[in-house]
Amino acid sequence: MTEQQLLPAKTKLIILCGCLIALLAFGPRSAMGFFQQPILDTTGWGSATFGLAIAIQNLAWGVGQPIFGALADRFGAYRSLAAGGIIYAIGLYIMGTADAPIWLHIGGGIMIGLGVAAGSFGIILSVFARHVAPEQRSIVFGMGTAAGSAGMFLFSPLSVKLIESYGWSSSLLIMSALMLLIPLLAIPLRGNAKTGSVAIENMNQTIAEALREAMGHKSFLLLTSGFFVCGFQVAFITAHFPKYISDIGLDVSLGGLTVAAWAIALIGLFNIFGSLASGVLGQKYSKPMMLSYLYLGRSIATAAFLLLPQTPTSIIIYSIIMGLLWLSTVAPTNALVAVMFGTRHLGMLGGIVFFSHQIGSFLGVYFGGYLRDVYGSYDVVWWLGVALGVAAAIIHWPIKETPVERPVTA
Repeated sequence: MTEQQLLPAKTKLIILCGCLIALLAFGPRSAMGFFQQPILDTTGWGSATFGLAIAIQNLAWGVGQPIFGALADRFGAYRSLAAGGIIYAIGLYIMGTADAPIWLHIGGGIMIGLGVAAGSFGIILSVFARHVAPEQRSIVFGMGTAAGSAGMFLFSPLSVKLIESYGWSSSLLIMSALMLLIPLLAIPLRGNAKTGSVAIENMNQTIAEALREAMGHKSFLLLTSGFFVCGFQVAFITAHFPKYISDIGLDVSLGGLTVAAWAIALIGLFNIFGSLASGVLGQKYSKPMMLSYLYLGRSIATAAFLLLPQTPTSIIIYSIIMGLLWLSTVAPTNALVAVMFGTRHLGMLGGIVFFSHQIGSFLGVYFGGYLRDVYGSYDVVWWLGVALGVAAAIIHWPIKETPVERPVTA
């Protein structure tokens, strides 16, 4: 940012606290894959049982986000974020004490999913959008996304060490307590869609009018369809990559951590750089074209990983590449929604796009576990993700990065 674009102290505090919330909210749910094997070893449940819990989590996240986004737009982000931290903590506690699949599905599925939805990227980024100028949004969105990436990076080795030291159940209870920090961090994010420090576009538009406008907008529908693929790819890898590495016999120890722990941690680490770069580039170049290249890059990287000999080194290289491409889609996707419709209903409309993402997440996680149980490997799901990435690259190509045309009132 130039000297003329320096942010006031209040806005800086909002961005800092929002980034810390994103870090906490994204951390535990990114580490769920490390809990699969310990839980299955203790309980005797199958991969499909665990996969269904994480699939439900992603679906609950998707269903909840537009609802919590609309509530945050109207009644204030603080209430949504604070509720999210409490619900998240309850979900982790129930999951940590689950003695039957139903409790795994309620705690690890429904409750964690709703908790993440109430404290999600969409709500945090919508607050950011209402406190920075349009020419700064993509960069600030990248910062928020990078903070979530930092949560993935930090909680991956933390989860492994906690499980090794205290077992999977106590580890989930410890993380449950950490989520209670979110209501405190959310205090500076008070205010609703009408209380931002920059001008709000289409201030008097109702929710019904906003929904009709978005659902009749071709580029919005294409963006929503394409984000489905992002959810399918990243949720499958988050939930099943550690198990996949174990299945192929490569989960050896490297420098005190397993290859799987390094893989997820490196995705999170390089996700930080990729998210920041995406925010900067999205401010300068075509966002739809960026998204096309990102999805195509994921497919090329995954296909190469599957076709070339798989070793600990290839896993590390693949994790670094995927980290750079991981949440790089979030900043340009949310920025496109803001460009198209403004910020008045950004929490809700961004939540609708994300609902599509979470349908993809549900299918990626569930079919990852189900098809592995059926065929004994993850190969079918890997190649399905490659094909979907190519489709997403094509879908984003015709999206127009322009504001929706609205009649001018006298």
